[in-house]
Amino acid sequence: MKPEDLASLADKQRAINAACKHRIGVCTESGCVSSQSDQIAAKFNELVKSRGLQKDVRVVGVGCMGLCGNGPMVKIDDGAPMYQNVTPEHCAAILDGLDSPLGNPQLRHLLCDLNQPFFRRQKLVVRSNSGLIDPEDINDCIAHGAYESLLKVLTELSPTDVINQITLSGLRGRGGAGFPTGLKWSTVAKAGGPSKFVICNGDEGDPGAFMDRSVMEGDPHRVIEGMAIAAYAVGADHGVIYVRAEYPLAVKRLTRAINQAMRHELLGNSLFGTRFNFNIEIRLGAGAFVCGEETALIASVEGNRGVPRPRPPYPANSGLYGCPTLINNVETYATIAPIIREGAAWFAAIGTAKSKGTKIFALTGAVQNTGLIEVPMGISLRDIVFDLGGGVPAGRTFKAIQTGGPSGGCICGQNLDIPLDYESLAAIGSIMGSGGMIVMDDTSNMVDVARFFMEFCMSESCGKCVPCRVGTWQIHHLLDRIYKGHGAPEDLVLLKELCEMVKATSLCGLGQSAPNPVLSTLRNFESDYLALIEKGRADREAALSGPHDSGTTVPLEVIS
Repeated sequence: MKPEDLASLADKQRAINAACKHRIGVCTESGCVSSQSDQIAAKFNELVKSRGLQKDVRVVGVGCMGLCGNGPMVKIDDGAPMYQNVTPEHCAAILDGLDSPLGNPQLRHLLCDLNQPFFRRQKLVVRSNSGLIDPEDINDCIAHGAYESLLKVLTELSPTDVINQITLSGLRGRGGAGFPTGLKWSTVAKAGGPSKFVICNGDEGDPGAFMDRSVMEGDPHRVIEGMAIAAYAVGADHGVIYVRAEYPLAVKRLTRAINQAMRHELLGNSLFGTRFNFNIEIRLGAGAFVCGEETALIASVEGNRGVPRPRPPYPANSGLYGCPTLINNVETYATIAPIIREGAAWFAAIGTAKSKGTKIFALTGAVQNTGLIEVPMGISLRDIVFDLGGGVPAGRTFKAIQTGGPSGGCICGQNLDIPLDYESLAAIGSIMGSGGMIVMDDTSNMVDVARFFMEFCMSESCGKCVPCRVGTWQIHHLLDRIYKGHGAPEDLVLLKELCEMVKATSLCGLGQSAPNPVLSTLRNFESDYLALIEKGRADREAALSGPHDSGTTVPLEVIS
């Protein structure tokens, strides 16, 4: 493709889109598809055809609109109205109200208030096209700006210029650790070697997290474009997207997007007539949580068992097949094109002094509005839970919010007003993580919560190092003992010592961060532990002192 061809293709598709009077966007990402949104799209198409509206109405499968708990979602044109909880039976009435800016009054109960804080307080950067574009149509994506940043990079900027822009933007890796992206890119760029690789980590394994899945399903070309820009900046010519096989729709759309980009000569050799070559392949993960760790992921891509290795050497110097390798996650790559298009200063003006830009979170649990939110760094947790999230359900009270997935911490009410950034979360024993956010109400027992996450980490441990393999088992055993009423006050001392040992001596990030939920619940919700210990003691005393037949044997677990 020649540089001028991209603008020509965009103008042509925009004219096609403008010629259609109405565009009905039906969310066809995994969450809404599980609620049969594909049948809704089929019903709309059937009705459009039977009414002879093919020239005036176009039905488009689009990406996530955010309010996942109220899906399936349907958006008319590129703004209001938006309908929620739609079923195929509603399609005819929605068509009847197309020419009304407020939609069909008979479906007022399905109309989504776009002025509510859930939508109004978001700032869409990565997800700016989600819900607007057809992710399976490259022409529609190009009409909405896809590959414009890649064209700018290849024709106007040097690799050093690109790295400088990313550095000045202040972007930090969105995979969890928050390492400065520009610094990582410059390290790979300086590394020597005949070949370099760019890897996209799409192995999103946190319970309750679906941010990366949504981006891959809703805007796959933005991920591809970000990887291509990164490859140009660091001197790589081959990319790998590592995505878990449990994401079949993401795999399907990424595969389709790569094939479309190849046909449009946006991947392959001599992109836009330059000397830059870049190709991408997809590798499927088998669902091992540990393969989200960089070195374990690389081992898996190479066809080996996915286990971490000691560092150094770091992947930036010796990664895939021993070559310098850049690894970022889906959200990080999807942030690159907007930074190049709008400028580093624009992105750096969003967020806080050390945590720039926006972050996507999967807001789930005991909260009124569940789904995906993209908010500026620095927003408070209170605003997320009670403003965007609408607060906990009626009749219940807030107890905790857990950030960072199984490696994160459980945050209590007195810390809800801290700014949401990497440093502030670390200071209270939690992490940003990839963006999972689980709200808990007063029905949650925090010992059980810690036990759940520790069981997950214990089961997902690769077993390579003793502290993680044995330590997580021992921690889970103690938590289980306390939860079932067999604990003692001294168990809390042992539990903390075990957590500190595992945290300090494990080989990789899985083991090092696995104790976070336990340590944070011990610090913020010790009363839950003490209450279970006291109840267990009282139950044992009652069992021993109560009347029983001489031939009755008191169970050992009651006495112990």
